[in-house]
Amino acid sequence: MAKKIIGISTLVLLLIVSGCTPSPTKDTKVIQKTEEEATKTVIIPSLQLDENYYRTILPYEESASRGFVVSNMATKYDVREVETGLLRISQNEFSPDKYLFQEGQNLSVATLKDWLDRSNKSKGGLNPSDEGLTGEEKAKKAPVYITHIVEQDYLEKVDNTVKLAGISIGLALNSVYYYTKEDYGATYEEVLTQAQIEENGKKIAEEVVKRMRQMDGLADVPIVVGLFKQNSRNAVVPGTYFTYSTASAGKNVSDWKAIDEEYVLFPTAQSEEKYRDLDTIFRNFKQDVETYFSNYTGVIGTGYFKDKQLQKMTITIPIQFYGASEVIGFTQHLAGLVKTNFNTSMNVEVQVNSLNGAEALLIKKPGEEEPFVHIYSH
Repeated sequence: MAKKIIGISTLVLLLIVSGCTPSPTKDTKVIQKTEEEATKTVIIPSLQLDENYYRTILPYEESASRGFVVSNMATKYDVREVETGLLRISQNEFSPDKYLFQEGQNLSVATLKDWLDRSNKSKGGLNPSDEGLTGEEKAKKAPVYITHIVEQDYLEKVDNTVKLAGISIGLALNSVYYYTKEDYGATYEEVLTQAQIEENGKKIAEEVVKRMRQMDGLADVPIVVGLFKQNSRNAVVPGTYFTYSTASAGKNVSDWKAIDEEYVLFPTAQSEEKYRDLDTIFRNFKQDVETYFSNYTGVIGTGYFKDKQLQKMTITIPIQFYGASEVIGFTQHLAGLVKTNFNTSMNVEVQVNSLNGAEALLIKKPGEEEPFVHIYSH
């Protein structure tokens, strides 16, 4: 029978899911050295939820460009993935056991606006000039390649102080350039080739690192740069990072490393073609849900793959139930279907939502036969 956790807080749920039972040690107060001010006192939390999560110093400082990402990304899915994907890349160079996380403090909104503009419109514009070009000519000769830059800072504790020890930069690149042939006219699409995206992304990365090396305190800080390929505007799954490089102290980027990641929507013709066995498993699960509960609007899955291997399957089920007993009954049955359809090696998360918001969450980690279940109380 599925294990149930009903009416508890999200934080407690996360602790249980991660399998982490931290000791109740006290947070650590240390001194942070900054460029703008000599020193300031910060707190290092004693609790690390999971070995893959960075501890974040307190008080929490938002990025200098916080909020700017939303207006620059193609979809809401890319907004999240451009940051979480960069966190995964950063773990290759900055171990969560050794480094602390802080949102980027070096690139301001003014700097980003300047860099993300076209070269004929801003002094620091990283996108090609469109001077004298029509809408269609821009698409063919000078499309906008980069739309956003994400910065993450990594700090290291030395004795009783913490200092900047590494930076990760995510460059969000267009996969489709949208344009109009006349003012207020129809929107057209120009699909950019992978070769275009990669060649221009790497050139932009070199220029970004070169400029950051000239900023106060960044000449010798290791800088990781990842290239993120955004999805199209109408996509319902995010894009992914496809390569990254590390610029060691005082150096620029070199020796790019390929990243094989993708998000696939289930069930679709693409999922059936690329991952037939998994597609069959998902369709069987979907059919089982349909057989016993017809009062729903659809079952949709998103598979995250790395090196062609499934890392996590996230399933969303919107429902129209209104009674608490219906939600509980539906969730109990779902727990059985998850156990029956998905083998113990799979990482599966099922989210049940209604017009009232989140109703239930089921999580089955690899190695577990039965999912943990959380039913939300409204």
